[in-house]
Amino acid sequence: MATADQANALPLLYNDLVPLSSQEHADYRVRRIDSAPFLKDVHAVPLTVEEFILAQRFYPIIFSVGENPVPLALMGLNQGVNVFVEDKGELLNEVYVPAYIRRFPFMLARLDQGSEELSLCFDPSSEAVGAFDEGEALFVDGQPSDVTKNLLAFNEQFEIAGQKTGQFLKELAEMKLLMDGEVTIQPEGADKPFVYRGFQMIDENKLRELRGDQLRKMMQSGMLPVIHAHLFSLSLVRDIFALQVSQGKMAVAEAA
Repeated sequence: MATADQANALPLLYNDLVPLSSQEHADYRVRRIDSAPFLKDVHAVPLTVEEFILAQRFYPIIFSVGENPVPLALMGLNQGVNVFVEDKGELLNEVYVPAYIRRFPFMLARLDQGSEELSLCFDPSSEAVGAFDEGEALFVDGQPSDVTKNLLAFNEQFEIAGQKTGQFLKELAEMKLLMDGEVTIQPEGADKPFVYRGFQMIDENKLRELRGDQLRKMMQSGMLPVIHAHLFSLSLVRDIFALQVSQGKMAVAEAA
């Protein structure tokens, strides 16, 4: 979740990855951009467990399907739909921005499959990094600037949060708490309901059946508040649906 191997497919949002170099990018700067056009067609963004409490106020939090599920913040219910980003890429509301988005266009990546070392890389197609006249320098006298050091620290923290998230999901799997999810929404006046599948969620029945020692361990480790944040967030699915309707971004009423 947190890192990329350049031999594999690029992670969500990234078109390319280049290791940041004091020689090749000595005159590069990073500048603030007020829009995120790369987000407007993205309907789900990875989350770390440390973000659940904040994110659950704004997004439904679900888990992807497959053997290695990932927590996701839903920004839309259909592929290619993001109700929080308008066509030019500007955020429509004051919402929590997941760390996965905030780290873009930087990330830690493993350049050599045979090595555990991670390098700070960036997406050269991003308008935020380049040989600009404006912005903050990434290198000063051939050395990483404070800006670059802060970027590296943020990405290292994200890596640690990703490892904690992996451990959280491992424990969910061991307790068999994940189940296939399904949400059915019947709009007033519609002939057919909208049915959303293709995700996982916590099985509340199995959660209630856990032994007292398991629940105590989950509380002590911080798992239980995170699980509750996920469950509370699911009520926002209907809010996202309503936003899609108001923005004219609805698909045909069928399984989505």
